[in-house]
Amino acid sequence: MSLTKLQLNELLQTAKTAAISAGEIMKSYQGGQIETQSKVGGENLASQVVTEVDLKAERAILAILNPTLKEYNIGLLTEETTDDSSRFDHDYFWCIDPIDGTLAFSRNEDGYSISIALVSKEGVPVIGVVNNPRSESMYSAIKGEGAFKNDSPLKINIQSKDITLLFDQSYLKYPSYQKQIEELEEKLKSLGYESLIHHHLGGAVMNGITTIEMAPALYYKFPKKADGGGSLWDFAASSVIQSEAGGFNSDYHRNPLDLNRADSTFMNHCGIIYASNETLLELVPKV
Repeated sequence: MSLTKLQLNELLQTAKTAAISAGEIMKSYQGGQIETQSKVGGENLASQVVTEVDLKAERAILAILNPTLKEYNIGLLTEETTDDSSRFDHDYFWCIDPIDGTLAFSRNEDGYSISIALVSKEGVPVIGVVNNPRSESMYSAIKGEGAFKNDSPLKINIQSKDITLLFDQSYLKYPSYQKQIEELEEKLKSLGYESLIHHHLGGAVMNGITTIEMAPALYYKFPKKADGGGSLWDFAASSVIQSEAGGFNSDYHRNPLDLNRADSTFMNHCGIIYASNETLLELVPKV
């Protein structure tokens, strides 16, 4: 069953309310001592830590979204709760990351956010909400209706002759990292750009969103065998917001992101690419 335009707008407002509620909890902890705990995750440290704030934020989000599960016949997938497979039994499911960039949050560094998406059973996000409580920025989109920042239209506007490369800590450990950077710096000149700006952010969600804010910008994660590469909830909301703002995102092979993967919630199997425009795809390293 397809949701109507009215229903999508109602659910968008509910998701924004939930994201604001979680953001208030996060702001009450900002700058304070936050204890991290271990959890089962991928191979990188960021996927293996959780704080009491993650759990409180998730509870706050679910207190607001849970009534919609029955009213709209929606499934649920959240980072801090065991996957109950309801995402396969409903036409749509909420895909929630209560705090993306937990390590950045625990260190009081930029790069964390709250991410809430409504995704179809086929793996296509139809609603995206990202709340950055540090900058008090709310990003939102309904598929086909454009993107917004704090309720004002959001569009990619490329004016700089410099390209920003967004990356997380795992990229620095990649064996050919330095060689790839040198090749990027050489290639971008053939496209009419002047230099490469390195910009490290904490979480995948804000890295994706920042390809809008700091255009022209590029963010990618390689396919790999080990579990990791981000999870469904790391890309569901940001992908619809970024594409509605005029950007391009896909897996590493230029296929649509698989955002209802049956065998895992990790995205390592296909990798990801976010680019301010498709011209920048020429700079993505071959693997």
